[in-house]
Amino acid sequence: MCASLALTETMTTSTPIQSDTGLPGGIGVMVRPLRTEADHQAALAEIETLMSADADTPEGDRLDILAALVEAWEAKHVPIAAPDPIAAILFMMEQKGLTRRDLEPAIGSRARVAEVLNKRRALTLPMIRGLCRLLDLPADVLVAKYELRVGWKSASSEQ
Repeated sequence: MCASLALTETMTTSTPIQSDTGLPGGIGVMVRPLRTEADHQAALAEIETLMSADADTPEGDRLDILAALVEAWEAKHVPIAAPDPIAAILFMMEQKGLTRRDLEPAIGSRARVAEVLNKRRALTLPMIRGLCRLLDLPADVLVAKYELRVGWKSASSEQ
């Protein structure tokens, strides 16, 4: 069975399959794959109507199922891009209450920290290792390619 499924009665214009559960409002476990953006949007709309449902009720169960199915569909169809390494560093600095001076053990001198954070110098492997430890960031975030500002031109961090 496909991981991204949705309730048939909400997602199709054809005659819905009747639930044999006898629950009010036609609430049953009728499902089919989410195949289109329209299916996704219909599932989101139904989730919105069910947000006040109590747990351990048919409506609450329906909400749980729809939420899981939408999550699976979005994981497949709406990828989240990796953050820019410098943006990730700045975010973690803010989260941890760190200053530029706090980065000096991982990056180097105050001037070197400024060059890196202003995207004038690429991160090196020793810097990445130090920042991973200091900021609790995974290395794959810091090794991602990003644009450098070199003079009046932009360059790639991959050299």
